[in-house]
Amino acid sequence: MSNRLSVAISGKSGCGNSSVSRLVAQRLSLRLINYTFRSLAEERGMSFEEFSKLAEVDTAYDLTLDRRQKEMAAGGNCVLGSRLAIWLLPDADLKVYLTASLPVRAERIARREAKSVVKAMAETIERDRLDRARYLALYGIDNDQYDFADLVIDTEEHDEYSVAGLIAAAARDR
Repeated sequence: MSNRLSVAISGKSGCGNSSVSRLVAQRLSLRLINYTFRSLAEERGMSFEEFSKLAEVDTAYDLTLDRRQKEMAAGGNCVLGSRLAIWLLPDADLKVYLTASLPVRAERIARREAKSVVKAMAETIERDRLDRARYLALYGIDNDQYDFADLVIDTEEHDEYSVAGLIAAAARDR
């Protein structure tokens, strides 16, 4: 393992990005950068839903979020967990993409946000569509194309602790 280590972890909503990134940062004694739209919404005293609607019509929010993530990750010694982490940190020592099926992601989101699975499913489908369209328009990034990632993990097959263990072991082998 190098002296300066950076790990980028991406995946769509409900794949476990936040939980896994936190655990990986703890296991590797690295700074955690999990700065998201939720973070920006909190800073502005808004609900995530309100903030997301603003971001749909004003690209400045995406650009601010992504710029701040890159600034925070400068210098390495961090785990960046975000939808676009593997694209924002192309020189990361380890780029990881987490996957899970839409039904599993919707169930996780429903549990996390105390809503029905049906509602979470509809919202997740729409969020995936909007996110992909925004990333393509802003950066030419298709977040369905992640074959360049060093490690792709199906989070349906493992809990967050074993996923974090797989990532930490891969990072140590770098």
